[in-house]
Amino acid sequence: MTRFTKYTEETAPEAAKPALAATKAAFGFVPNLQANMAESPELLAGYSTLWDLFSKTTLTPHEQQVVYLTANFENECHYCMAGHTTLAKMQKMAPAAIEALRNGTAIPDAKLEALHRFATLVVRNRGWVSDADTDAFIAAGYTRQNVLEVVLGVATKVMSNYTNHIAHTELDGFMRGNEWTKPAA
Repeated sequence: MTRFTKYTEETAPEAAKPALAATKAAFGFVPNLQANMAESPELLAGYSTLWDLFSKTTLTPHEQQVVYLTANFENECHYCMAGHTTLAKMQKMAPAAIEALRNGTAIPDAKLEALHRFATLVVRNRGWVSDADTDAFIAAGYTRQNVLEVVLGVATKVMSNYTNHIAHTELDGFMRGNEWTKPAA
């Protein structure tokens, strides 16, 4: 099995050091995901850039977590599901919404559920979402801009979810208590 190096700011390739430093400044430490991504400074920079851009969308922080957690669920990413569960709790997201996202069930909040459903379709169907489903998402109170912002959030998670699958990224300590395995269908 191929092993990936978990880089630090000191051991990372030169081109990855600025992104690791920025990550450490933002989180107070370098998460294992970014430590693994540093093997490819371009991947790390791309992920960091998309993460920052998605945080600036018109979706609220809770809505952003809905998109992220939905993609993590659909892509069965144990690392990101644990991490975003922790982040959603820190943002004081409703526990029932977090639990629904971790179980792949309907969110009690109708508007967030419309977002959850739409993001699920984007991931499962690789972007082939019907006009009727897009119209239903917009009718639930979202916009065409939000449609495309969901694509940005899903793209961000593809980078991290796939990296975690390939590199077998270990959970970070801050995720303790939020471990996750996809429930059986």
